[in-house]
Amino acid sequence: MFFEMNIIWASVLLVAGLVMLWKSADILVDGAVGLAKRLDVSALVVGLTVVAMGTSAPEVAASIAAVLQKGGGDIAIGNVFGSNIANLAFIGGLAALIRPIRVQKKILQREMPAMLLVALLLWPLLGNLSLSRPEGVLLLAVFSALIFVTVYMAQKESKNKAETIPQTSGETRKSDTAKSLKTNILFVVISLVGLAVGAKMAVTGAVFVGRKVGLSEGVIGLTIIALGTSLPELVTCVVASVKGHHDISIGNLVGSNIFNTLLVTGAASMVRPFEMAKRFAGGADYWIMIIVSGVFFLMALAGRRISRANGTVLFCGYVAYIVYLLAYSA
Repeated sequence: MFFEMNIIWASVLLVAGLVMLWKSADILVDGAVGLAKRLDVSALVVGLTVVAMGTSAPEVAASIAAVLQKGGGDIAIGNVFGSNIANLAFIGGLAALIRPIRVQKKILQREMPAMLLVALLLWPLLGNLSLSRPEGVLLLAVFSALIFVTVYMAQKESKNKAETIPQTSGETRKSDTAKSLKTNILFVVISLVGLAVGAKMAVTGAVFVGRKVGLSEGVIGLTIIALGTSLPELVTCVVASVKGHHDISIGNLVGSNIFNTLLVTGAASMVRPFEMAKRFAGGADYWIMIIVSGVFFLMALAGRRISRANGTVLFCGYVAYIVYLLAYSA
């Protein structure tokens, strides 16, 4: 009976934590986008920065919560790899099935190559099966440089082309304008607290349930935590695809992967240096992440869009990956 109660409460913690993560990230995006609109930048830049940062916040919180637990390195890095794979294959594939995603030339020239390069940067850093604080500083420095370049280019393009963020309706414009700066900041602060609490609940519940059913901590990070913390990206991209906001959708996917690789990994190692299994340090899971990123880039490069056929391939590939993970952990 005691064992059953443990499973029940762990499951409740997991579900409640994921719900809190999702809702908190949703509030964070609303507050952050409200602030960003005052800067009068393009929808693509909002997707690459504000929306990507907001939807990647659960990964940051979950990975930091994981490394604070003994032996949580596999969950932390597994969350990063799993989320990156899920973003492009599962979420990108599903969004493309709903409506093909158009890809601007500039994101093919800048952000997508950057996404691949920063992922490859992890290879030498993880070669010793650990990540130290100095290595975390390096990742955060690269992240800061990319953000600076993105914001600088956005300001330059905004001056040259006077691009504005598209609105979905007059009612939305009115509500966004009505929100004060203090209200948006309050939303951001409250949501960050919710993300921290939700991440702790989700990690605690997932680790307990996963261990009881025989999953390794690496697989828990790659599946349960990665999918749970990717819910904000999923909702954002699906809604963006339905409404035809291609720049928000592709910007969110590519930006989130860059954030996960640099910010999530770097922040986790800064909080506590961690070790990991060989599968993450140049092993199968690492190269699967690289292959998925490369395939996604080539698909976008070939037709300047992610078509429904591309989406089918990506989605089926993700299902195959999950089957592989479950079979590997058995």
